[in-house]
Amino acid sequence: MCGIVGFVSSEGNKEKIIKRMTDRIAHRGPDEEGYYIDECVALGHRRLSIIDLKNGIQPMKSENKNIVVIFNGEIYNYVELKEELEKCGHIFITNSDTEILIHGYEEWGTDLPKKLRGMFAFAIWNKKANNLFCARDYFGIKPFYYYQNENVFMFSSEIKSFLEYPKFEKTLNKELIGPYLSFSFTPTQETFFKNVYCLKPGTSLKFKKNKIELNTYYEMSFDEKNLDYQETVDKISKTMKDSVKYHMISDVEVGSFLSSGVDSSYIASLAKPNKTFTIGYESQKYSEIECARNLASKLGIQNISKKITKEEFLMEVPRILYYMDEPLADASAVSLYFVSKLASKDVKVVMSGEGADEFFGGYNTYKEEVDFKWYNKIPFKIRRILGLVFEKLPEFRGRNLIVRRGSKLEDEYIGVNRIFSKKERKRVLNFYDTIKDSDITKSVFNQYKDKSNIIKMQAIDIKCWLQRDILLKADKMTMANSIEGRTPFIDKEVFNIASILPLEYKVSKINTKVALREAAKKDIPGKAYKKKKLGFPVPLREWMQDEDFYNEIKKTICQDFVKDFFDSNYVIKLLDEHKKRKKR
Repeated sequence: MCGIVGFVSSEGNKEKIIKRMTDRIAHRGPDEEGYYIDECVALGHRRLSIIDLKNGIQPMKSENKNIVVIFNGEIYNYVELKEELEKCGHIFITNSDTEILIHGYEEWGTDLPKKLRGMFAFAIWNKKANNLFCARDYFGIKPFYYYQNENVFMFSSEIKSFLEYPKFEKTLNKELIGPYLSFSFTPTQETFFKNVYCLKPGTSLKFKKNKIELNTYYEMSFDEKNLDYQETVDKISKTMKDSVKYHMISDVEVGSFLSSGVDSSYIASLAKPNKTFTIGYESQKYSEIECARNLASKLGIQNISKKITKEEFLMEVPRILYYMDEPLADASAVSLYFVSKLASKDVKVVMSGEGADEFFGGYNTYKEEVDFKWYNKIPFKIRRILGLVFEKLPEFRGRNLIVRRGSKLEDEYIGVNRIFSKKERKRVLNFYDTIKDSDITKSVFNQYKDKSNIIKMQAIDIKCWLQRDILLKADKMTMANSIEGRTPFIDKEVFNIASILPLEYKVSKINTKVALREAAKKDIPGKAYKKKKLGFPVPLREWMQDEDFYNEIKKTICQDFVKDFFDSNYVIKLLDEHKKRKKR
């Protein structure tokens, strides 16, 4: 796990610039630094040593010095690929997975990413052809940002590197504020910095003669099949064991995050690492420490835990936002930061349970397809009228469901975590909002237009929520503490089995992730496989009603610059209603 950065430019003084840019992401790789510079390109690398600790130094060059690679991530099938490449005549001088990329590029060219199993973001400079080839993994576990303006092209694991380039234009992409309020994260390939883009997962980028060429090498496909239930459960079990085995490959100790839920419990039960890590809060309602300790005890492994105070939380928010690069309205990012900080005292690698909900049907929103099947039989025109009527009524239990079911999925669904409605968003913003939510989700719905509603929702959640929130915070918060996060559920072989599950193997009237829970039941001691989802709970709502927390937020909202974006008076009204417990 590492940090990569580079630029293609005729800029002089490349050595000084690339050093400053690379230093900005030193937290991603505190063990070593390396550079490659020629008349066209400058590449920088910060290394967190995980595999082949002595010989995996980057940038790494081919024997003829024509190919130079910098790489962030892990290639889990590198042993098999090495054997395949050796049969083709390639000679290896290290045991690192980085060298696979050099020989793989020489052998397969731009088809290289299709051969890889793992998490990766890499850049390969072909000196002879004078071009740069970059790629990002299938689901976006590892980040890759790029910037082009006039005669410079830059890329990095984190946007903050670009701030050190002399001609980088630091301009706010104001138009994204509206979508951010709805989605709670940046839902596009554009970022809050103009001309800075996030490379799509499953996409490669070629840069030559000042032109960017993007190519999709992987696209998700779903195909619900009529499967035997027990055979399917056994296949999930076998595939997960295989994935965890690959994710345990390391020359340093591997630990695991552990909560009370089925996902992290399943990973810990399969991996049985020496150490697991849990954080919680004083309120029992928001703490999973006791459940985690019980499971660790049954597995015969150690659980290390810590309770986070309100004061600690508030003090660390500015630091966490710095590491995130862009705003993220997900309080669990702070929890991830603290549990990563806790783990960093003992291990360099941790596994966690991201991806299980999106792949196997873990959200209660999906469950509505079963629970309210009867309601969906009501003609849409009637449901539409009811939805419009209920939308005008005050909040009460069941109201939002009627509103949702009164709209077509394609018009209403943007993911499991919608924050502001269209109406609220318009009220909060102090400028004209130009981007509609449907502008962002339309291409995904069109791509899966012939699939069931639950598949459409899964596709939206994988391409938006998982990639731009869940995985973003997982990478940034682990790397902020110089440890590597690994996600065994987010594996192309795991997705292959998840993508063919019929609806009833995902959700039922009783629970979510039906088939996955049955597979987990074989390996998790106790009842954790049954547990309802909590999702890294944080007592933020309660804290915002406390005087100190409330005043800190109010002080920020009252600053003059806020009025350029938001109706400050209305936002304070919302805050006051929450403090007085009138409205959440």
